[in-house]
Amino acid sequence: MKVTVEREVGGRPLSITTGEIAKQASGCVLIKHGETVVLVAAQTGPSRPGIDFFPLTVDYRERFAAAGKFPGGFLKRESRPTQREILTCRLTDRPIRPLFPKSFQDEMQVMSNVMSCDGINNPDVLSINGASAALCLSPVPYQGPIGAVRVGLVDGEFILLPTVQQMEESTLDLIVAGSVESILMIEGFANQLPEDEMVDALMFGHKHIRTLCEMQIELREKVGIEPFEYENPPENPFLATVRDEVHGKLREARQNTKKAERSADTRAARDALVEKYFPDGAEETSDGRTLGQLKSAFSAVDKQVCRELTLEGKRLDGRSAGDLRDVNCQVDILPRVHGSALFTRGETQSLATVTLGTVRDQQRVDGLFEDTSKAFMLDYNFPSYSVGECRPIRGPGRREIGHGALAERSVQPVMPDHEAFPYTVRIISDITESNGSSSMASVCSATLSLMDTGVPISQPVAGISIGLVKGDDNNYTILTDIMGDEDHFGDMDFKIAGSQKGITGIQLDLKIDGINEEIIRKTLDQGRDARRELLRQMLTTIRRPRAEVSPHAPRIATTKIDPEKIGLLIGPGGKTIRAMQEETGAQIDVQDDGTVTISSASGAGADEAMARIEAMTEEIKVGRIYTGTVNSIKDFGAFIEIAPGKDGLCHISELSDGFVKSVNDICSVGDKLEVKVIAVDDQNRVKLSRKAVLAEASTDSGGDTISDDH
Repeated sequence: MKVTVEREVGGRPLSITTGEIAKQASGCVLIKHGETVVLVAAQTGPSRPGIDFFPLTVDYRERFAAAGKFPGGFLKRESRPTQREILTCRLTDRPIRPLFPKSFQDEMQVMSNVMSCDGINNPDVLSINGASAALCLSPVPYQGPIGAVRVGLVDGEFILLPTVQQMEESTLDLIVAGSVESILMIEGFANQLPEDEMVDALMFGHKHIRTLCEMQIELREKVGIEPFEYENPPENPFLATVRDEVHGKLREARQNTKKAERSADTRAARDALVEKYFPDGAEETSDGRTLGQLKSAFSAVDKQVCRELTLEGKRLDGRSAGDLRDVNCQVDILPRVHGSALFTRGETQSLATVTLGTVRDQQRVDGLFEDTSKAFMLDYNFPSYSVGECRPIRGPGRREIGHGALAERSVQPVMPDHEAFPYTVRIISDITESNGSSSMASVCSATLSLMDTGVPISQPVAGISIGLVKGDDNNYTILTDIMGDEDHFGDMDFKIAGSQKGITGIQLDLKIDGINEEIIRKTLDQGRDARRELLRQMLTTIRRPRAEVSPHAPRIATTKIDPEKIGLLIGPGGKTIRAMQEETGAQIDVQDDGTVTISSASGAGADEAMARIEAMTEEIKVGRIYTGTVNSIKDFGAFIEIAPGKDGLCHISELSDGFVKSVNDICSVGDKLEVKVIAVDDQNRVKLSRKAVLAEASTDSGGDTISDDH
């Protein structure tokens, strides 16, 4: 039976429909906003033997056909997911994952397909709402529903679910997901937005999330589905034993300030238990308890110990709740690259390198909406040696793509306009050591390396990660600059990046069912203090961007010409521009609006190409002196080329300050003469005078001289 619920959200109708498509799936909905439609299906399956985690998989795909387009490139079928699709998978996964019981380990898959895109309403937020609705209809212990909205900021006003066109003017791109009571996930980027305004934006979004949750509850009631009843499995039979035997040892081991030693002491305690109850490689005790149950119980007690210590004010490395780890910053550490920096915070380290390129190096982005180009890129790499592990080296995973995008968009707001700095900029952040918050370390190393390169960023940016541990009686501790163990055993990873003026990037991941406004405000305040301390230490290393880019970087200059003169610059079949590139060694790119970008390995080559282009395309000015080349000689005068493709007539009477019997007595074809423009008639014919130049020279009066002999 087809069932639909509908509300007006963001000034446009939003509907959720089920019962007509994919009826064999555990749950399926068609969610529609305007004329953008996303099909979301949820499917459950039996648990795989031996796993100790929740195997949730989320996939999101944008079909080009949804926008009436063909895929670009040779293959006309979508293949591997794009970066945007991967980021939307992560957006969909993060708020729904904490809403399953910790003991639930059945297979769970959520698939979102964009079936129609109107170019007005963005489908990514619909995927989150559709996933929650499909799970509400499925026979799984999903503790939803949740809703998700995008919030924009245009002319000081918050906008709910802004259109694609409105987002082009917005200074905020914020996605917030949550339940009726609390917020579960945040992903936002802004142009240095103050903390108080960011909280206001979050609360504005959460207010409208309640409507989306109510729609899903109404849909479930209309379909006649009761919430799934789930019974937690019996308590682990090893739990009490492990707690009694190693609780004290773990408290001592977990207070070692060195990560490697702390981990080694913890493993030693676990190995001693294993040897005691499962000697000689046994898998089961005489009373039926298993090795897997022992390891699971040990992990549970270990987590309990770490959380107890944190709530008591005893962080694992001895810091207080608001302290940063030791910070070390270095720049200009690699030769030949255009810029480099090494940022170390505790046992997390990022090595960043910067490459400057031309307009031809920009990244083309092909998608549902209009094709775009990216002039700024940040790539994040997380090699296994950074955490002391061995694993196969493959392409970047979802985590690497997500962390790279977070760091990139956190730095993007302070990058200079392309007109002021016409380079394509690529940063690579290699995580050479990791113990928590490597994405925010990438923000710091990126800022330092950009300043080392000479990129005129408007403000330095730093990033920090804030954690949370909540107790059973609603007491909680907020932790600045969390380590890996605090992330693993804690309840929150709240990443905040920004300048001294405000926030540029924000991302919240939770392992609990939400946080309230009080925690959000305290977290942002604590993050602001830490960020300012980080910026102070970074600016001690390098105060401002270098005045000049690296000598190994290309030299780039731009100019704007009359679009009607593009053909003159390019020449027939590209002959003129090719010759200019060969003779100067510069690369010349021309855009339809008349913007010309010149790049060269040497400054001299770029300067020469610029001078030629200006001479060729500028307007001939009366009263200006040019050095021209005699093209042809007539009885009545000489035709002299004063700019590429532009010549004028110097009448025989204007060739000298005395009587001239024959033009050939003064000049020959190929000679270079200084001449002054004395008139340009209605038909754009240029009249020249050598006599005027001689007269000025005789009285020692100067004039601007522009030569075409470059």
